[in-house]
Amino acid sequence: MGEFDLVNRDPNNINDHLKVMFEDVLAEPEGAHSMDCVWTNSYKCFNFWKNICYMLHTLCCGICIAAEWGCEFAYISFVHIWFITPCFKVLELNCGCCQKLYGMCVHCCLDPCCEACGLLFAAFKKEE
Repeated sequence: MGEFDLVNRDPNNINDHLKVMFEDVLAEPEGAHSMDCVWTNSYKCFNFWKNICYMLHTLCCGICIAAEWGCEFAYISFVHIWFITPCFKVLELNCGCCQKLYGMCVHCCLDPCCEACGLLFAAFKKEE
């Protein structure tokens, strides 16, 4: 496992849809410039509270949630390694036997019919 990138915390862009800017949420129609002071302070207020609330939620819950997800993925790995993969191997072995048995039955029943049809049609000759 490599080092953490503390600058780019989403290098795979998993949460690109959550990058919400002030302009994505609030907008005024053209020509509504009489309240520039309110608009500027609204912008600052929006960004301040968005960042503070995110930091508070992360500090209060982030470590516990990360621990829970770590346990969840550990459990999934455990189940796949110790249960699901061996079950697939058992199915693969058993299905291989069934496949052989089915193949023998099909050949036993159909080969004589197919050979008879082949001999029947071989009797027809194209006239020249």
